[in-house]
Amino acid sequence: MGANTSQVSDLSENQSLRTLIGTESISDNDPFWNQLISFTFISPTSSGNSKLLEEAVIPLAKILIENNPRTGNFGALVRIFLGRTKELKISTECQDQLFIWQAHNTLFMIRCLLKVFIREMTEEELHLQFSYQERVPGSCDTGSEVLLEELMCNLVHLVVEVPLLDITYSILFEAVTTMLVLLSYQLFHKEILRDGLIYQYLMKGRCLSLTSQLVKTLLYNIIRQEKCPPPATHIFEQQSDRGGLLYGLASGVASGLWSVFALGGVGSKPGLEQEQNPLPLSNQSLLLLLVLANLTDGPNNCPNPYRQAVTCFKNTQDMSSVPTEQHHMFQINFNSLYTALCEQQRSDQATLILYTLLHQNTNMRTYMLSRTDMENLVMPILKVLYHVEDRNSHHVYMALIILLILTEEDTFNRSIHEVVLKNITWYSERSLTEISLGSLLILVVIRTIQFNMTRTRDKYLHTNCLAALANMSAQFRCLHQYAAQRIISLFALLSKKHNKILEQATQSLRGLRRADYAQDLNVIEEVIRMMLEIINSCLSNSLHHNPNLVYALLYKRELFEQFRTHPSFQDIMQNLDTVIGFFSQRLEAAGTDLSVERVQEVIMKGAQALPKDRLKKFPELKFRYVEEDQPEDFFIPYVWSLVFNSGVGLNWSPTGIELFSMDSG
Repeated sequence: MGANTSQVSDLSENQSLRTLIGTESISDNDPFWNQLISFTFISPTSSGNSKLLEEAVIPLAKILIENNPRTGNFGALVRIFLGRTKELKISTECQDQLFIWQAHNTLFMIRCLLKVFIREMTEEELHLQFSYQERVPGSCDTGSEVLLEELMCNLVHLVVEVPLLDITYSILFEAVTTMLVLLSYQLFHKEILRDGLIYQYLMKGRCLSLTSQLVKTLLYNIIRQEKCPPPATHIFEQQSDRGGLLYGLASGVASGLWSVFALGGVGSKPGLEQEQNPLPLSNQSLLLLLVLANLTDGPNNCPNPYRQAVTCFKNTQDMSSVPTEQHHMFQINFNSLYTALCEQQRSDQATLILYTLLHQNTNMRTYMLSRTDMENLVMPILKVLYHVEDRNSHHVYMALIILLILTEEDTFNRSIHEVVLKNITWYSERSLTEISLGSLLILVVIRTIQFNMTRTRDKYLHTNCLAALANMSAQFRCLHQYAAQRIISLFALLSKKHNKILEQATQSLRGLRRADYAQDLNVIEEVIRMMLEIINSCLSNSLHHNPNLVYALLYKRELFEQFRTHPSFQDIMQNLDTVIGFFSQRLEAAGTDLSVERVQEVIMKGAQALPKDRLKKFPELKFRYVEEDQPEDFFIPYVWSLVFNSGVGLNWSPTGIELFSMDSG
């Protein structure tokens, strides 16, 4: 940083930076500032390079913290940036790359310093760093909070008003990243922060009027998924006649001072950086949107305006009138947003924003459920669940809850059995050359249950998996042979586990251990009851559509014998007994040594002949997802763990992070 810098290791010796952090005040109109912010570099986007930069900046920032009360140089640096942002939009329209580039460099320096400040001091102490003025040692300006709010408002204005072009990509990325840094106090507190000046600026201050525009812009950044332009295009075009990045500047800064900011030598290979984070602005915008949408409501039940904006925006195609009581409403192209959401489901944060929109924005949920290409949304979610071993538990939960929310709608449960997929290459247990989306969904959910039974043993996961299957069960249609087999195989696994626990409980003599077995037995019997209800729901509502399930049921009929007289299952077993008995008689009448084809034929005809009134009616299985009380206790640590792990160009040392444990998720 600073005109002469070429390596991170050089930062501590850079004369411009030494002057900035030194003991002498620098006036706002000193030519020094032009020299300080005239450097060219490749912003770090990998965690390794970000760590190198952070380690180099920390000692410099600490010296500035010590000297700034006497010099006020940090406030001056902020004012230099604010002075340039006032004309940033005009500079973009005029293609004034020099102006944009210098504004970007100034903001980059502010962000690097702020990141250290926030780790080293309280919010109150940070405000003081903005307040110190030059010439009068230790004096404070009562307008300090105004300068900090001015910075925050300018960042919001910048993101909202400056168009996304190759020449503005870096400064827009830097503005979004700096906002994340300003909000990062939460990382260093175990309790959820519900107030503070930065919080108030966003919730109540001048930023409030830009709420809907900011949310809309962040969503469009996510939709556009613009790749980071090559360094030469988003800084300056190289001048072929000069053979390098050499410019004549009106400020008189010597062209020889310009050099590439190569981070430890790695920065000279931008291809590696972009391979790791090809969409830095899209990623950072998504993280900022999640942070803003999950801020707590203000005192006196003052609602979070960013969450309001996320929950009520409408489709650009929707011409209906907007209710006057809806604050921060805007319109966006749902088709573009839906496509982007489908394409980005590999990451936690993309799955979390999909969950947020499905759960909280009824307009978006209605639109998604009306799509005729739901497989584009469901398939990426199924892949997350299928690769459960490689995902953190929070990501798996979010994917599963998305399925649960979708299965609350009967239209979804019917339509997924009408979508036929071919050659599912990522499903490795068995070759699936042709299968309905509904059958594939059942297979993946059952696989998740079985993984949970053998590994994590999480009751919450079990409950949500079974709830999704239960919601779908009445609309099961033309189940794939393998899906039908896996339903019965899961029941066989549960039955075996039940018998094992029962045997252990019988053999156990100690009272305490016996109580543990009794609790385990109660849990497994709840799950078995649920599986029986799912099978019964399918048989009662759509038996004639599911000959493969009847076939699998008959093939393993002995599994159900032990539960016929069990007091917990007697009622639900009546229908299964009726179906097994009815079809067994028909098969016996058809003769012995029947081929598979002949058995299936008998089942198909029998399904049409079985009187519906022979099966006892049970209440419809319907489960709805409801967020826990105080959902912020889960979501805020989760969102910040994503910022910590996935923020582009941001590296935090685990030391001092209080909000979550390093092994959470």
